[in-house]
Amino acid sequence: MPKVTVFNVSGAQVGEVELAESVFGIQPNTHVLHSAVLLQQAAERQGTHKTKGRSEVRGGGRKPWKQKGTGRARQGSIRSPQWVGGGTVFGPTPRTYGFKLPKKVRRLAIKSALSSKVIASEIIVLDQLTFAAPKTKEFAAILNNLNANRKALVVTANYEENVALSARNIPGVKFVAADGINVLDVLVHDKLIITKEAVEKVQEVLA
Repeated sequence: MPKVTVFNVSGAQVGEVELAESVFGIQPNTHVLHSAVLLQQAAERQGTHKTKGRSEVRGGGRKPWKQKGTGRARQGSIRSPQWVGGGTVFGPTPRTYGFKLPKKVRRLAIKSALSSKVIASEIIVLDQLTFAAPKTKEFAAILNNLNANRKALVVTANYEENVALSARNIPGVKFVAADGINVLDVLVHDKLIITKEAVEKVQEVLA
């Protein structure tokens, strides 16, 4: 079972914690990770793009000139696709880009993402993280103590409003509760800062 050091908010080592092999110690599956990232990115697409076909653009009810005898190519409507202002052929229409992955694949993806952080030594376990009131300056100091000044994902066991408010104005920092942790957030952030209680909650769900 992988072991990682537990830190306090001052950056001092206060112990160690054993992580579940089945959650934090597997060999990351890159194909599954890729599929999970595509799933999230596709779900975020609005899909509201729209062009008008020849039946939707205005005008063109009358044949522009007679069929024969003009020396010009035959035309049925000035709103045909080859005309300026005409309809678009096979243009985009509103649609959803979302798709589904099996539950086991989604679970494997988040396990692979978490394990990749352990392998890269990019996971920081805190003994606890609470604030009596929102304090962005104090939160920035904690990140500095943990050498996590760049993009960091902060995870607590439950939603902590004061932690969320303290973190939201710091560029590159995102806060989520344990039940909101996802593959894309874990991969795009350089550091995963997670409380010991949140580790236990994630392992309880995924193990």
